[in-house]
Amino acid sequence: MSTIQVSEEHPKFRSFFETIVKDLTAENWGHPEIGDVMSRLKEVLEYSAAPGHFHRGMTVLASFQELAGTELQKDDILQRVLAVSWCVELNEAFILVADDIVDQTLTRLGQPCWYRKDGIGLGAVNDACLLESCTYQILRKYCRGQPYYLNLLELFLEASYQVQLGVSLDFITSELGKVNLEGFTETRYRAIAKYKNGFYSYYLPVAAAMYMARIDDEEAHQNALTIFDELGVLFQIQDDYEDCYGDPSAMGEMGTDIQENKCSWLVVEALKRATPEQRRILEENYGKNDMEKVQRVKQLYTELDLPTIYRKFAEESYQKLQTLISQQANGLPKAMFLDVARMVFKRQE
Repeated sequence: MSTIQVSEEHPKFRSFFETIVKDLTAENWGHPEIGDVMSRLKEVLEYSAAPGHFHRGMTVLASFQELAGTELQKDDILQRVLAVSWCVELNEAFILVADDIVDQTLTRLGQPCWYRKDGIGLGAVNDACLLESCTYQILRKYCRGQPYYLNLLELFLEASYQVQLGVSLDFITSELGKVNLEGFTETRYRAIAKYKNGFYSYYLPVAAAMYMARIDDEEAHQNALTIFDELGVLFQIQDDYEDCYGDPSAMGEMGTDIQENKCSWLVVEALKRATPEQRRILEENYGKNDMEKVQRVKQLYTELDLPTIYRKFAEESYQKLQTLISQQANGLPKAMFLDVARMVFKRQE
C-alpha cells in the first residue's frame, strides 16, 4: 500500500491553492489594462477549481510518493509536486467549464455551472480557455529548468487533445434533438469513454508523477496508459449508472443522461437486450426533456434488470482490472494502480 492514499489529503494541498491564485493574479492585480481580467480570473478559479473532490490532484501526490519515497519531504520538491497537482486540477476545471456549455448542464458539484451565473453566459468559453492557459503558466513558474519540463508540457497538451476528441465524439453521437439509437454501439461507447476519461483522468496525474520521479521510459508509460485506458472506460460505466440511480444530494447534481440523449452504458446495454416493443419505447422516450418520458426509460431499465447486470459487471470488471495491473505494471508499483482502482470502485480492501 502507498504511504499517501489517494483518498487522503496531503495537509498542504488545499492551502497551496491560495499560492496558485496569487501566482496567477497578484503580479497584474490593479494593472491599468488587465486588472479587471485578473479579478475575473480569481473569481473563476475560486468558483470552478477550488470546489471538488481533488482525486486527480491527490493522485499526483500519492503516485510521486509511491515512486520517489522520501523525496516528497524536501520542500522544493514538494512545492513542485503540489504545483503540478494543481495543474491537473486546473486542467479538469477547464474541461468541465467547457463541457458544461456543450452539454447545457445545469449544476456542477451542487452549484450552478459557471456559464449559468449571472453575467457570465458564453463568456465562459473564454474563461475555459483562460483556465487551460493557467496550467502552462504554473508549469513554467515551478518546473522550467527541470529535466522533465518538456515531458510535462507535452503530457498536458496531449491530455487536452485527447479529451477534446472524446467530447467531440460524445457531441456527434449524442447531439441534442437528434436521437439515433443505431449510433449507440458498444464500440462507440468505449471510444467516447476512453478519450474523455482514460488519459486525462487517470493517466495524466500518474504520468506526471512518473516524469517528475525521472521515469520517462516509453514502455513504462505505455503500460500505464493501457491500464488507465481500461480504468477510464470502467469509471465512465460507473458514472453512467450513478447518473441514473445515484443520490443527487450525494453527487451534487441531477442525472441528465437520458434527457440529454447520451450514449450511456445503460442505453447501450438496454438496446442489446430489448425486444422490438421495448426498443420502440426507447425510440419514443429517449432524449426527450420530459420527466414522464425519462421515468419511462428508467422503468424500462428496471424491467431489463440493468441494476443487477451492472452490479455483476462491476465486480467482474474489478477482478479483471486487478489481473491487468498484475500483467502490465512491469516494474512500476502495483499499489500505485490499485489505489486508483479502489478509489474508482469505492473499495476498502
